[in-house]
Amino acid sequence: MTNVNVAIIYYSSTGTNYQMAKWAEEGAKSAGAEVKVRKVPELAPQEAINSNPAWKAHLEETKDVPEVSLDDLEWADAIIFSMPTRFGNVPGQMKQFLDTTGGLWANGKLMNKVVSAMSSANNPHGGQEATVKALYTTMMHWGAIIAAPGYTDQSAFTSGGNPYGNSVTVDQNGTMQEDVEEAVKHQGKRTATIASWVKQSQ
Repeated sequence: MTNVNVAIIYYSSTGTNYQMAKWAEEGAKSAGAEVKVRKVPELAPQEAINSNPAWKAHLEETKDVPEVSLDDLEWADAIIFSMPTRFGNVPGQMKQFLDTTGGLWANGKLMNKVVSAMSSANNPHGGQEATVKALYTTMMHWGAIIAAPGYTDQSAFTSGGNPYGNSVTVDQNGTMQEDVEEAVKHQGKRTATIASWVKQSQ
């Protein structure tokens, strides 16, 4: 496999999407990729964060995870995004970062990046698929190549069966309701592998 660089960019308030990002990192590394895990900046007011002990604790636990920069996007051959749904859409923190990419886009620096996305919500039909597809709209504007997991691995049938990008339901205690670990690792590996094919052809 051609050596590829994979950036995994996530937003997580209480840790679900951070965990998914780490599983995706394992999957991409298993395909031989060099991987960076990066978080988007938190925009919520401190009062809101302080009102939720799990949110406050997770921010403290991940304080050493580097924040994403535009250089990370330029470096990457593939990008995996992970974020919770917000009313069936991309959370403001992720959208704010995406809105800073106009310069790279205008200079053709984002075309042909291989991209994939994951999401979470508090109930099974809480907007996970809509969130993944909303993010993919931006990726189409970039001219990126979307690497959806589809049903390319048996793990899709045991993890909730989301072909657009893995998603998970999280209960009020922060516990994942579906076993998505293997499916997320597969998505990471698949994204890195497709990026290798694209890089070989250029």
